[in-house]
Amino acid sequence: MSDTDAASTGEKDSTELTDEEWRERLSEEEYRVLRESGTEARFSGEYVDHLPEDGEYRCAACGEVLFDAETKYESGCGWPAFYAAEEDSVTTTIDTSHGMRRTEVRCASCDSHLGHVFDDGPEPTGKRFCINSVAMEFDGE
Repeated sequence: MSDTDAASTGEKDSTELTDEEWRERLSEEEYRVLRESGTEARFSGEYVDHLPEDGEYRCAACGEVLFDAETKYESGCGWPAFYAAEEDSVTTTIDTSHGMRRTEVRCASCDSHLGHVFDDGPEPTGKRFCINSVAMEFDGE
């Protein structure tokens, strides 16, 4: 459910949820990735080989539209890859965990961890948004 839907039904907006409420709302694996900045195993995710022509990928935590299906491509990295995110749908921060320096991608709506973005993607952006499948839900419209 998106935060807009939550507001109309009187439910809490995802920015107001406590850690306990997130644990109730998400599966154990979703919680580990989305709220604890975990990573699913390479080539294990539902959307790795998923290449639809139409649709949207939404945040599994709050329903925010993150990526258009047209921007998904096969990168060979082992996680779903996109060359562009929907405008204002994600934020980025520097991640120095695991002895690496990477750019972390988070949902702009609920601040959930989605994955990382790299500068080795295809044109027109040159970006490779490497996103955990468990962090998304596909909406085939």
